Formats: sequence, C-alpha cells, structure tokens
Amino acid sequence: MTSRSSSRDRILAKVRSALADAPDAPDAPEVTRDYLASHTPDDPAALLDLLHENLTDYRAVVHRSTEHHLPSLIGRLLADRGARTVVVPPGLPSSWLASTRAEQCFDAGTLAPAELDSIDAVVTGCALAVAETGTIVLDAGPGQGRRALTLVPDLHICVVNSSDQVVASVPQALPRLDATRPLTWISGPSATSDIELDRVEGVHGPRRLEVVLVID
Repeated sequence: MTSRSSSRDRILAKVRSALADAPDAPDAPEVTRDYLASHTPDDPAALLDLLHENLTDYRAVVHRSTEHHLPSLIGRLLADRGARTVVVPPGLPSSWLASTRAEQCFDAGTLAPAELDSIDAVVTGCALAVAETGTIVLDAGPGQGRRALTLVPDLHICVVNSSDQVVASVPQALPRLDATRPLTWISGPSATSDIELDRVEGVHGPRRLEVVLVID
C-alpha cells in the first residue's frame, strides 16, 4: 500500500509538471478585485431585519429579545420544545439558563456521542452572523463549545448579539474570523433531500434551530 507521504509527493509532482509551461507570476494576468464587499446598506436595523428574514427563509425559528428577558425566553423555548436536558458549553453565561427547569449537563470535552445523543438540546452563543446569507458562524470559542455539541442534540438554541456579532456579508466576516479555529457555518437546521427532492431534516445536525437576536 502506498504511504500517505509518497502519495502526496506524487500528486505534487504531477501539479508541478502540469504547471511547468505556465507563465511566471509577473506575466500572469491581473485578477480583478473591484467587486462589492457587501450589497447591504450600512444600516444596523436593516441589517438585522435582513438576517432575520434570511434565517427564517432557511427554516430557522427566530426570536428577538433584550438581554434582560433572555433567560426567561430561553427557559420558555426549552420548555415549549419539551427539552428535559440541555448541554452547557464551557463559558456560557450562567444567567442564560437561570430560568430553565431542564437538567443541565456541563461539557468538559468528555461527553461521548451516545451521551450527547441522549440530551435534548444545546444552548450556545456564536462568533458571527452573516445577514446576506442567513448564516451563523461558530468557532468553538467561549459559550460555543466543541463542534459535536451543536451537531448531535436535536435542538440548538443559538444566541446572537446584534450590537457586535452581525455583519452584512461573507467578505466582511472572514477578516474577523480565525482560520486556524474549527469554524462551523450554519444556514438553517440540518436538512438533505433524496433524488425525488423529499426533504429530511436532522440528518447531519439538529432538526430544529432557534436563533435569538439580542437587541438593546
């Protein structure tokens, strides 16, 4: 069996061979980069409305809340969805779950997939939200936890701070993210379709995504 290192060397050798007659970099045509970084007006209210609309279009359920009412809203959402257990990522503000009666399972990186599968819900923060694409970005930072936490439980409640976590576009998001971190880009609940386009949710992640936009 060919080792991984030798396979890599063979592939790179083929790439070098294919590029042998290519013009040197100074002679290569210039790449046009005059595209717009955003197609959205610089208006925080309009940006939030666009994020709300696109999240909903992807079948996420969107709520708006003040910081003061956030714990009671999260508690109500967990109760309304019948969540008896909720996994808590490291660094999640304890106040967010102050009003829930669900059993809290604190993750220190030791919960096995089978254990996570037995937990009803997860509550997290996020790194960023992209309005034009209706996308939530997680980077395993404080209050988000490792990737498995948001892929295995059936309900994901994600909190977005509208004052500093919402950007208009992907080009605006990328400079604010650390590419060395494990980035997870979420556009709606997990779903897939078969050849007859029958939609099935919850195959590759949570069946239900609830997003709470925290406003001032």
